[in-house]
This record gives sequence, structure tokens and C-alpha cells, in this order.
Amino acid sequence: MRLKALMVDVDGVIVVPRAGGWGVDLERDLGLSVAALQRHFFQPHWADVVLGRAGLHERLAPVLAEHAPHLTSQDLAAYWFAHDATLDHKLLDELAALRAGGLRIQLATVQEHLRAEHLWTDLGLRERFDDLHYSADYGCGKPDPAFFQAVARRTGHAPGELLLLDDKFANVQAARAAGWLGALWDGTESLATALAREGVELP
Repeated sequence: MRLKALMVDVDGVIVVPRAGGWGVDLERDLGLSVAALQRHFFQPHWADVVLGRAGLHERLAPVLAEHAPHLTSQDLAAYWFAHDATLDHKLLDELAALRAGGLRIQLATVQEHLRAEHLWTDLGLRERFDDLHYSADYGCGKPDPAFFQAVARRTGHAPGELLLLDDKFANVQAARAAGWLGALWDGTESLATALAREGVELP
């Protein structure tokens, strides 16, 4: 079956991870430790936020009011998004060449609503990709089989016509289990090499 659409992960693929993570200087810059943010926000609330069951500010604002009252949730979100936004332009150029050749290039990512909008609009990914599929919009995310089923339904393509490019092996495995093709990305080789390793037939 011929590949019709390439689904590309965001963090670790399109967005290059910052050494030490986006919050490596958080305590120095904003007076909030990453450990505290993990303990009081990400561990108890993130699953609901990233799956669209609660809003980012709805859950983050009360946490900051108690543990970092000098910060607003808007302050922290702006800092987070700005420090987690280094794009891999070499990969983007390779994807653009495939898109120009007729292959649909879309994003498939685990994101909450506000960062998804930031990536799509503020970082201009809407100009480079044909669609955005993300967890908070679907109510499920990788590696849940429901996510792959929902994406396939929305695109109208058969699972075997889709390929996921992702930096997490569990997600690649889940894509393959759903009938998709899957290619693991570590940023050390060209996109063409990664796809050729999977025997992908390009348009």
C-alpha cells in the first residue's frame, strides 16, 4: 500500500529538546523549582490537562497561588512555551520537500490546547503542515490505540497508508499495532534514511 500521509511527532522531533529540559533555569529565572512544579502540578493534574479534561490555567493557577504566588499561570505558560520552541529546521526542510512532492505532512502529538495553538499559530507550523492531531482535541493520546484510530478516521486514509515518525519507541510500536507504518527518530540521520529503513514507498 502506498504511503499517503506522514504523521510527525512534535517534542523530540520537530521541537529539539533543550539540554536539561525547558525548565532547567526555571528556579533562577522565575523562583519556582522544577521539582515543586512536577510534584504539585504535573503529577496530579497533567493527565487531565493533556487529554482535554481540564484547562491548563484552570489547574495551574491554583497551584501557583499556593506554591509560587508571585507568578501567574500566564507568566509560567509564556516562559514554558518560549523555552520549549527550538525547531529542527533541517528536518522541516526535508518534510517540505516531501510535501511539495505530494505527500501529506501532518502533526500527531500529545499536547494540551494552549501549547498546541502556540505551536500551530505562533510558531507558524500551520504553514508547514496540512493538519494537527493532538491529544487534548481527541481526548486520547499516543500510545493509546484510540488515538491512532481517531486520526485514521479523520484523515480518511486506511491505517496502512499512514506512517508515524516519533522519538518514542512505544509510540512507534503502538502505531504499527494499529496497522500504521512507524519510524523511530533520533535526529542522527536524514529523514530519507529513516523512511528507507522502513521500506517506505514515496510518491
